[in-house]
Amino acid sequence: MYQALYRKWRPKTFDEVVGQKHITETLKNQISTGRTSHAYLFIGTRGTGKTTCAKILAKALNCEHPVDGNPCGKCPACLGIEDGSIMDVVEIDAASNNGVDNVRQLREEAVFSPVSVKKRVYIIDEVHMLSTAAFNALLKILEEPPEHLVFILATTELNKVPATILSRCQRHSFKRLDAQLIADHLEHVAQCENLRLERSAAELIAGLAEGGMRDALSLLDQCSGESDIDTDAVYSAMGLTGTAQLLDYAVKKNTDEALKLFDSLWRDGKDPATLLYELNTLLRDCLMLAVAPKAGADLISGRFSRDILGVFCKKLTKAELINRINIVSDSLLKIRDSKSAKLTAELCIISLCEPRLTEGVDELRARI
Repeated sequence: MYQALYRKWRPKTFDEVVGQKHITETLKNQISTGRTSHAYLFIGTRGTGKTTCAKILAKALNCEHPVDGNPCGKCPACLGIEDGSIMDVVEIDAASNNGVDNVRQLREEAVFSPVSVKKRVYIIDEVHMLSTAAFNALLKILEEPPEHLVFILATTELNKVPATILSRCQRHSFKRLDAQLIADHLEHVAQCENLRLERSAAELIAGLAEGGMRDALSLLDQCSGESDIDTDAVYSAMGLTGTAQLLDYAVKKNTDEALKLFDSLWRDGKDPATLLYELNTLLRDCLMLAVAPKAGADLISGRFSRDILGVFCKKLTKAELINRINIVSDSLLKIRDSKSAKLTAELCIISLCEPRLTEGVDELRARI
């Protein structure tokens, strides 16, 4: 049975984790020296390796023959944790088990010694979703945990985790991965999977992933139906075709053609909010390139080629770019509460084609 790339290429050891060496080296050293904590908190955006590292850590803590802090992947403990047959390592989704009763049940089970491994490990994903009462119930066992117990908490929203929980955990912050690092890994995966992936397409996918390796592998999987994966194939698979053309019509003040193109994209199933988000990304990248031409390459999202960005930078002043970003941003806010997302997007496109209709005092001064 076919397995999705992000699952097939999920790291099995700390050494296989891409771009988080500051965390993996620390965890490896702790395993090697035996100086592990009873509670860890992994923080970071989606797809950066939090749950993956939590599973690797659970294996390393229980591995019978660890290799330089990495789990061996061959002993009964490693194999059992990997296939989910060992019940002493429990993964909990706090989004669907966020009540105080769920945590109380966990607390009652946690006091018992593990049956088949050295440590009983609880991996609580999206821990910020727990209720206040559930956090209070969890706090007690974090204060005085049994010797055999380890908690690994993961969250994308640190600000929602109470300070009382934070103070009892060893924190590790997962950073967004560099686009070039993601592109290099995608090329390696493509080669192993016999996919013909162009470097420019790998860089485009890396930009679209916004620092998450899981998203990048999912996007590559989505494009894998093409015999040759180039930038056009990625644009087509992601539904990004038409965004630059739409802005081009807006710059030329060709309202008629811009609305026709939008209607065509809408009939093809394009979500109006997604289209406006892509427009804003394109405008934002143009602005970054305009205000910081030397550092611009590192600041742009990677969704659009520098050739496309360069064309718009020549056609629009910085003030005009900021004005259009404000127009699209306002429309994105309105589209959430709008009964007709299509109408809101159409009004936005008209305003982009004829910005003087919404021009404020600051824009007038800039134009003068």
